[in-house]
Amino acid sequence: MQSIYKYLFSLLTITLITTVCSAQSKENKSISIKPILVNELSEEVKESSGLIYWNHLLWTHNDDKDTNLYGLNPQTGKIIKTLPLPNVTNKEWEEISQDSIAIYLADTGNNTQGNRKDLYLLRILKSQLSEANPNIETIHFSFANQTDFKPLPANTTDFDLEAFVVAKDTAYLFTKEWNSRKTTLYQLATKGSNSIAGSIATFDAEGLITGATLLENKHQLVLCGYTKLLSPFLIVFYDYKDHDFFSGKFLRIKLELPFHQIEGIATIDGTTFYLSNEKLNFKGLINNNQSLWKVDLSGVKGL
Repeated sequence: MQSIYKYLFSLLTITLITTVCSAQSKENKSISIKPILVNELSEEVKESSGLIYWNHLLWTHNDDKDTNLYGLNPQTGKIIKTLPLPNVTNKEWEEISQDSIAIYLADTGNNTQGNRKDLYLLRILKSQLSEANPNIETIHFSFANQTDFKPLPANTTDFDLEAFVVAKDTAYLFTKEWNSRKTTLYQLATKGSNSIAGSIATFDAEGLITGATLLENKHQLVLCGYTKLLSPFLIVFYDYKDHDFFSGKFLRIKLELPFHQIEGIATIDGTTFYLSNEKLNFKGLINNNQSLWKVDLSGVKGL
């Protein structure tokens, strides 16, 4: 977390100088929406780093040490249920996802030096989540095109990962590429304990990708993230071929929440999307507590 704050501090001066110019240069590429605040979240989830909707609750987790899953009331953001996961560790849980039978967690935070060799997904059957000792599978993986594991300066790697979705026994991973602000789509088999993530395509996200949600029935993918100026955004992908999400059309949506570190995204009905942000209080200049937001995309043309 400390390296993140150093990164944010280095950007703050740039932000104060260039916000107006940068915003104008990107204006014609996006629409803007102001999210609605649902509620400030409990301090128990001040590092909310992922979000899914399952069993009538929004589920989130922290990105460091804490091995609980927290079920939130979508209307109030209040914690309704806490599920501890036994016999696991949380080095950097960055995302949560699901398919019809299981929930997945990604221990894939890799921004400190970019050289982790212990990346993995956890897979827990939904039918066992409430049990005292659920069977938790570990899917170890590596990136096919990462061959150099020399330590890098903080926040410079192309192999940080905070977003993924799961479909048809495959996890689709979206990197958080600190220098280029692009994201590369990788695919990873969810069967077996060791796997290689192969790259499919790269997309110029113009920012850092931090979360994802997939609407299989609508053939849509939504990514969330924030720019180098700490301006959060969504990118909606649609009309793509199979699961090559970058092969179709896309719409960028600027979220009118300056200096918010949006990390999680989920939807209940495919039109209303819920977003969570980590707590970001920095030297008296930024003071944004962890919160739950929602945006309505039902009226967005073409979606």
